[in-house]
Amino acid sequence: MLHAKIIYSSKAKIQIKKAESFLSSSKFGAIIYFIGTVRSFNDNKKVTGITYDSKDTMVLKSFKEIYKEAGNKLKIKRKSVFIEHVKGYVPTKAKSIIIGVACEHRNEAYKLSRYIIEQVKKRTPIWKKEHYGNKKSLWLKGISLKK
Repeated sequence: MLHAKIIYSSKAKIQIKKAESFLSSSKFGAIIYFIGTVRSFNDNKKVTGITYDSKDTMVLKSFKEIYKEAGNKLKIKRKSVFIEHVKGYVPTKAKSIIIGVACEHRNEAYKLSRYIIEQVKKRTPIWKKEHYGNKKSLWLKGISLKK
């Protein structure tokens, strides 16, 4: 099972309780959460927040492809995955992504969680504009649109 969604920061926030509810099952013995937050320093610059932008249909397609591929590559048949990523402005300390995975065993859950976040970072068209303490901002290098 997969839950994949873009959360618009002007309307909602990432909530762990939603992931807990989605992943809760007596079929699984291990549930792991990865939560990405906006940190206050990057490349020796004081960051006040990040604006995330994305091509939503391509992001959701990427999440689905990564989910399917992960099961095949890692040979994990029984799994449940919850992915939400923010679009819009996110201040420091706030959540920008949550990846929750549920598997029968902890080793599978760790591998699956790590695989998904690494693939999202490599392949998903989500772009970041960092905002700095001096009121300047800068778009960081991101993933190009391939399709």
